[in-house]
Amino acid sequence: MKHATNAPKLPARRTRAVPAPAALRTGMAKAEGEKTLAEKALRQLRDDILNGRLAPDARLRINQLQQRYGLGLSPLREALLRLSTEGLVLAQGQRGFVVAPVSLADLQDQTLARKTLDTAALTQAIAHGDADWESQVIAANHLLARTPLPLDASDVDAGMLWEERHRAFHRTLIAGCGSQWLVRLHNQMVDQAERYRTIRILHHKEAAAQVRDVVAEHAAITDAVLKRDTALACELLERHIGATEVAMRRFFEAHPKDSPAD
Repeated sequence: MKHATNAPKLPARRTRAVPAPAALRTGMAKAEGEKTLAEKALRQLRDDILNGRLAPDARLRINQLQQRYGLGLSPLREALLRLSTEGLVLAQGQRGFVVAPVSLADLQDQTLARKTLDTAALTQAIAHGDADWESQVIAANHLLARTPLPLDASDVDAGMLWEERHRAFHRTLIAGCGSQWLVRLHNQMVDQAERYRTIRILHHKEAAAQVRDVVAEHAAITDAVLKRDTALACELLERHIGATEVAMRRFFEAHPKDSPAD
């Protein structure tokens, strides 16, 4: 009969992490750097398009963009491809890229799309948003109401601050919807709307918003949201979004030389 032997227990072996080869670490660092540069290129290009520094239909030549931003070919091409998926840039095959054109027909189309999208998101936000969301809506409206409207195109800082808080208000309205896709599409639609507002301001001394009481419009939407009056909130939001299209049509009727072709 065999007797069991108590073999001594050996201490557990500690495994040391093997460092990545130098070439791999270098490649990873390079990839991370290129990603950062591409994000920088994306941000700068988007800002220049939205603020009118790169005009609709402007040809985007890589060599000129390299000089303008001090960036290389790879991050600029990646940024341009990203912007083309967002509809801010058009890829023209071998001819390169151009800033997407504007037209009243396009404005009408995107206005309809945004009304549909934002009212759907707002409906979900009112149904599911909690008290924290309500407080964020109140705060966003308060900040926007306390931000002076830009008096003309030369007041760049005021215009950028107002636009930033205007976007934040509309983004906060739908933040409670619970859908990342709705929020992502909303951001793209707001970018497109901003281009038209910029055109109007750049070509006219008085701020476009001066012809409307936008503070009252935002306050009315906020009040309806807090009362959880979905029908009224959506009606007011549709009217608010549609007012941009109406104002643009009036602007181009008064300034036909600045009007884009349909």
